[in-house]
Amino acid sequence: MDKNKRKQLEITACKIRMSIIDEIYYAKSGHPGGSLSMTDILTYLYFEEMKTDPKDPSWADRDRFVLSKGHCAPALYAALAHKGFFPVEYLKTLRKPGSFLQGHPDKKGTPGVEVTSGSLGQGVSAATGIALAGKLDNKDYRVYAVLGDGEIEEGQVWEAAMFAAHKKLDNLCIVVDNNGLQIDGKITEVCSPCPIPEKFAAFGFYTIVINAHDFDEIEAAFKKAREVKGKPTAIIALSTKGKGVSFMEDQVSWHGAAPNDEQYAQAMEELSKHLEEISK
Repeated sequence: MDKNKRKQLEITACKIRMSIIDEIYYAKSGHPGGSLSMTDILTYLYFEEMKTDPKDPSWADRDRFVLSKGHCAPALYAALAHKGFFPVEYLKTLRKPGSFLQGHPDKKGTPGVEVTSGSLGQGVSAATGIALAGKLDNKDYRVYAVLGDGEIEEGQVWEAAMFAAHKKLDNLCIVVDNNGLQIDGKITEVCSPCPIPEKFAAFGFYTIVINAHDFDEIEAAFKKAREVKGKPTAIIALSTKGKGVSFMEDQVSWHGAAPNDEQYAQAMEELSKHLEEISK
C-alpha cells in the first residue's frame, strides 16, 4: 500500500476511535470494546473499498454494508459521520431521546444504514438476501457484512452461510471480527465456534485470515475477495477488543460499559497523542 494512503487511513481510523469514545461517554452507555476492534475494517470499507455517495445514500449502484453485530453501532455511526452522511456533531446524541442514533442501527432513521440490525445472526441473513437480489437484478454492487465472533455461535449464521454458498454469491463478503471475547468471557470458553476459517471453508466460502489492524493485509484481503468467483468470501479478522485505548484492550469488562470522567480523559489523551504522532 502507498505510504500516504496508509497514513490517511490510520489518521481517519484514529479520528473514528475518538468519536466512538465520545459517543459512548456522552450516552453513558454503549459497547466500546467491539466498536474499537472493528474500526480499521470499517475505515477501509468506507474510505477505500465501497462505492458510496453520502449525498445520495439510496444510490442504486452503491455497495451495501450490513452491521450484523448491531450493538457495535457506535463504530458504524462514527464511520458514516466522518464519511459525510451526517454531521460529526450529531454523534454526541447517541441513545438520546429523539436522536436518529440509537443503540442499534435503524434503517428508517439513519442516513447510510442499510439494514436494521441487533438480533445477532439476522444481519448476515439480510446481507445474503441483498446479495441474492443483486444477482437476480444483474447488478454489480457488492455486499459486505461484519459479524462478531461470539455472534457466529448463532445457528442462523450457518444457515445463511450454507445458502450463500449454495447460491454462489461471489458478490458477498463477510468479515468476522475475531477479537476472542464476548459479553460472558472468552469465546473458547462460552461456546467455542473454532476453528473459524475451517468452518466457513466447509460451508463453501473462500476464507482469508488477516490482522484486523494492518491496512496492507486488509487491502489485500478485500482485493482477493473481489477476484473470487463462484463462492462468497469470509475474512477472519484477528483483532484486539478495545483496540487503541490501553486500559480497554483485551478486557471483556469493556464489552458494554461507558467510561467515567477520568477514563474518558485518559482514553482521549491516548488517542490524541497517537493522532499527533501519525499526522507528522
